[in-house]
Amino acid sequence: MGRFFNMDNKFFVFMGRLADLCMLNILCIICCIPVITAGASLTALYYVTMKMVRNEESYIFRSFFKSFKQNFRQATVINLIMLAAAALLYLDTRITKAMADPMGKILAMIFALFTMIYVIILLYLYPVLAKFYNSVKNTFKNALLMGIRHLPYTFLMLAVCASPLLILFIPSFQVQMFLILMLILIGPALVAYCNSHFFVRIFDKYIPEEADASEGTEVIS
Repeated sequence: MGRFFNMDNKFFVFMGRLADLCMLNILCIICCIPVITAGASLTALYYVTMKMVRNEESYIFRSFFKSFKQNFRQATVINLIMLAAAALLYLDTRITKAMADPMGKILAMIFALFTMIYVIILLYLYPVLAKFYNSVKNTFKNALLMGIRHLPYTFLMLAVCASPLLILFIPSFQVQMFLILMLILIGPALVAYCNSHFFVRIFDKYIPEEADASEGTEVIS
């Protein structure tokens, strides 16, 4: 019985991590609400979850806002670029769908490729910003190159990101509503935490052995 109430028990460790992710998720969502701050919020989310994966994190709020303030300027610029690119891709895709000639089909394939590139960059962009100090240009460049260079991890992480959609295939309405509620409470943070296991493995390959992998001061190009 004493073992069960030991705070180092796996059950309590698991519940503690779940509570941390829930708090982190709510914090991230609140900071994303102004939209313009979404980039800084997602960067801070990955900063904390990557530290969680390394078992280096004790203070969720302190670490989140440390990264939020530290990366706010770059993350905001990047966020605005990504929003503009998403709007442009959406408009171009709508236009090409309205074109009935062969050129429309060719353009649709081209924009589908651009969309895939956009998704890969989006997947890596904020974790790269959370881990490496770099210019905005090189952050985009590194996000794309890492995504292509580590395609198996990229596809696995995209599958993790898409996994919440499986809720739609559950026949029970009550179960669906329960899972949607859980998704709101912990979903984005849980997805970031799962993907952070892959990001830690990837990023460690770009960190010199003599460097401290926990500080996030590395620059790659």
